[in-house]
This record gives sequence, structure tokens and C-alpha cells, in this order.
Amino acid sequence: MSDQKRVFAFGKDAQGNNVTEGNKDMKGILGGKGANLAEMAAIGLPVPPGFTISCQTCMDYYHEGNQFPEGVVEEIQRYRLDLEERMGKRIGDADDPLLVSVRSGAPFSMPGMMDTVLNLGLNDRSIQGLIAQTENPRFAWDSYRRFIQMFSKVVMDVDGDLFENAITAKKIARGVKGDNDLSAEDLEALVSEFKAIFAQSVDSEEYPELIENGEVCFPQDPDVQLNLAIRAVFGSWMNDRAQLYRKQNKISDDLGTAVNVQSMVFGNKGDTSATGVAFTRNPANGENEFYGDYLINAQGEDVVAGIRNTSPISELKEVEGLQEAGRELDGVFDILENHYRDMCDIEFTIEQGKLWMLQTRVGKRTAAAALRIAISMVEEGLISKEEAILRIDPAQLDQLLHPQFDKNSKYDVIAKGLNASPGAAVGEAVFSAAAAVNVNAEGRKCVLIRWETNPDDLAGMVAAEGILTSHGGKTSHAAVIARGMGTPCVCGAEALKIDAEKKLAAVSGTDIIIREGDLVSIDGTSGIVVLGSVDLVLPELSGDLDTILEWADEFRTMGVRANADNPEDAQLSRDFGAAGIGLCRTEHMFLG
Repeated sequence: MSDQKRVFAFGKDAQGNNVTEGNKDMKGILGGKGANLAEMAAIGLPVPPGFTISCQTCMDYYHEGNQFPEGVVEEIQRYRLDLEERMGKRIGDADDPLLVSVRSGAPFSMPGMMDTVLNLGLNDRSIQGLIAQTENPRFAWDSYRRFIQMFSKVVMDVDGDLFENAITAKKIARGVKGDNDLSAEDLEALVSEFKAIFAQSVDSEEYPELIENGEVCFPQDPDVQLNLAIRAVFGSWMNDRAQLYRKQNKISDDLGTAVNVQSMVFGNKGDTSATGVAFTRNPANGENEFYGDYLINAQGEDVVAGIRNTSPISELKEVEGLQEAGRELDGVFDILENHYRDMCDIEFTIEQGKLWMLQTRVGKRTAAAALRIAISMVEEGLISKEEAILRIDPAQLDQLLHPQFDKNSKYDVIAKGLNASPGAAVGEAVFSAAAAVNVNAEGRKCVLIRWETNPDDLAGMVAAEGILTSHGGKTSHAAVIARGMGTPCVCGAEALKIDAEKKLAAVSGTDIIIREGDLVSIDGTSGIVVLGSVDLVLPELSGDLDTILEWADEFRTMGVRANADNPEDAQLSRDFGAAGIGLCRTEHMFLG
């Protein structure tokens, strides 16, 4: 048996003592999520207790032919029992069950590319304990149906549309519009329907451990649930979208992902509960303002997935029952930014008025935001000029040249959404990731239009010139990925009623219809949508770039001269601060 430590605790014990075993410098071992959970717990922020299984265990799992290395199952079991002791609850208990989340966490941020399971530990016995403890049957049944739905899709690869169709049918039958309008009895009925979908969709030969009385059943044993969920998270390291994301972002395939098993806190316990995603500064333009979205009576995946349109984080302190948590969150923003000395990306949940921190990391940002934040933090005394320069990724500066709408062009705005990622794009409308890939392969430009994107759309997002969604906020999947890639994006354009099957989008209150192949233009800086082609021009560069270049001149030891074959190139080179022209090929002037 190996003496290598593979599992690490974070958070407090039952007596309030901090038993955290990691910190933010252990990303190679704990992954980004696990390392930062440990760091937040270590500095005293409210973090639900849990434990992290190391990244190396993931790679060893693959090397062992998708089997846990020797001793790992026993070590996980020890930490599971320790977590139960710390929480004073047991997973799967019929009287007062402990529920946990099982989440991925690679050494480098890969938002939405790998898998998460929430509410693990619920079964036909523990649901009764949850109802008794919370005195809230609707919350309990909602948690159970979410668990079955997520476990089936993530762990067992069951088609998620089967569950969404069942929810839609239930809402139609009840004559209601939203998931929150379904009663406890409706959700209990959905749990039965979901278990039937599970039984019909899972291969009994592949999962013999799920057979009861000759039929496949949703697993009731918490040990089986946890084992399968951990395997699924390890397996998601090599799924297609994760591999594509790593290729796009030059991340090695041999790092592996950690698994974070964490006690659940709930944002869906009523009107004094909420969940959200936020940034300590604006990741689109770098302004020093709190930026993000939240949802009342929801779980975290609802915000990122864009299932419901969100509210801006700036309004949180004004909501009855959430004011105190909102003020506390402001303080947490300041603590994290001063501790990390950088803009942070945060996930949080408020459970019946109590704030809990679920994640933090140094946040992704546009090139313009990177310049503004670096300069501001020098002015605020958080970092030095040298560090500010080193934080700017030269390759990312290409984003500053993203085109924008020509102010002299005339166009009619047909819809407006959230300005999720700056820049403008013009292209053919496409309504699926596959169509975007095909159009791009044929050498044509396109704009990907979706109800909301999900991680499986990544290939299409990479291929598209711009992204347009009718749902989701500024921290939804589409917005976060688009900003990271520097792709223009408009989110939450609610006027668009998208029918992906018919490959069209109708504009509410008008007879305007966007069909696949129509030219559309979007401006991710202002959030506007135009049917037809708008002329694009290069933007005027901000003074922030000049400031960074001037600071770089203070430290550089080498002069930079440009290649220029015509007067226009020479002027552009000087505009960007080149000391002169190093090579001029005169034949290009004469030969064209």
C-alpha cells in the first residue's frame, strides 16, 4: 500500500477548530478549486467543510485502467467518516442526512468543462429525514429530483432532454410557467418519473451493482452513489469538451483533476436563500465595481446554466431577508482581493440568510480589463509596476484590436441583451455548435445563436465570430467562456424566441424572424443585435495600453523595431511604440 497522501481535509471540525490541510499554493496537488477552498477556510471565511482527492489520484486512476489505486477507497472512506463526524450527520441517514457535492477542480481553471454532482446522499429513506429536519417538503423533493437528474446525466450519461421534457410536461399539465411554480406533490411525482427514466436508460450489463429484483434501480446506497460520482468526475477529465478546451488554452493533458467532496449548503430553501457568481471587479472593462448575478431560491448550477434570468449582484443588499448576507459579501470581496492581490471570481450561496463561500479563483478577464485592473492595482498600492507588466499576456492584447460597429453606419436594432464580452461580430446565423463548425470549415463567418450555451457547445463557440443567447447573465457559461476567448458575446436577449429545431429565432412583438444563414451583427460592448451586416471598424486604443507600454519602457533592456513594407504599417508600428523600422522590404511596395 502506498504511503502517498491522496486526500486532504478543509474547513472546521465540530468544535470549531480549523482542520484545513492545504493552501492556495497547492494547485498542482489539490487543483485550483480545492487549493482555494483550503485557502478561504484557512483565512477564516465561511466555507462548508469537505475534503479533496488529489489530481495525481486522477492520473493514477487512468494508469490503472480506470480503477482506483491501492488504498484510495479506504482513504476516501476515512475522510468521509471524518466529515460526517465534523458535521454531526451521516450521508444517507434516515433521520438527519448529510448531503454533499462532488465537484471537479483542475490545476488550471476550466470553467464548465468537467462535471459536478449536487445533493448526493439522497435516497428514498433520507428524503424523509430531510423533510422532517427542514419542515419544507417542496425543498426536499426539489433537491431529490435535481440529484437524480444530475446524477443520471453526469454519471450515467443519460440524455438530459428526457428529464427536461418531463419537467416541461408537468408544467403544462399544471398550467404554470416556471419550475418554482411546481408544488411539492408535483416534484415528488417527478422523482418517480425520473427514476423510471433512469431505469429505462441505464445498461444493466454495464452496471450490475444497480440491479435489484432483476431490474435497474436508481442507487440507494450512498457508498455506491459516491463511488460512481468520483469515477465520473475523474472520467470527465478526458471528455471531448475538456480535451478541446485544454488544446485551445495550451493546458497539458497529464495534470489530472482533483475531486472536491463538500457538505451541501442550499440556495433553494426559500426567499431568504440565494446563489450567485460574482467578480470583485468588472471582468469586461476592469472598472472597480462588483459584477455578477444571483438567483433567489435556486442552486448554483441554475446561474451558470442560464436556466432562469438572473438579477445583478448590486441589488442583493436591497432584498428583504438578504441584506445582511449582501453586506457580508461586500466585505468578503475586499478580503479576497487584498489577500490574492488580484481580481477574484467567486461562487457563493446564501442559506436562509447565512453566507457561504463555495469557490474563488483569480478571474478571467478581457484584455482591456486586464490593463485597467493592473493599472488600478498599482495606483491602489496592491502591486508594483513590474508585477503589473508581467500580468499582461501579450497574446491577449490582440483582443484590443477587435472591431466595433462603425458609428457612421445606419442600422436598426432588433433586440438588446447584456454586454457580456466586448467587440463586434458579423456572420451567418447558426443555431447549433455543429453548424458553426461546418460553416467555419467552409471559410465563412458565423454567429452562434443559442437559448444558452453549455459545455458541449465549446467547439461551436470556438468556430463562431460571436455568440448570442436569449437567456443567461453576465456570469453564465456563454459569458465566461466568451470573455476568456476574447469572442464578442451578447447574453440574455429575451426578445429572441429561439427554436433550434426549426433553425430560427423570432423577435417578440414583431414579425422579424432570423433564419439560419441570415446575416446578423452583434455588439458585445453595448449588447445590441442587428439583422443584417453592419460595417465594422478598428477601435481607438485606450490610454491604458500607453501607460503599460510606458512602464515597460522603464524596465526593458532591449529596443523594439518593426517590420513594415508600406507607410501604413510604419505608422501603425510607431503608434504601438516601436522605436523605429527594423526591416523594410521595398519590393513589396513596387510589386504590390
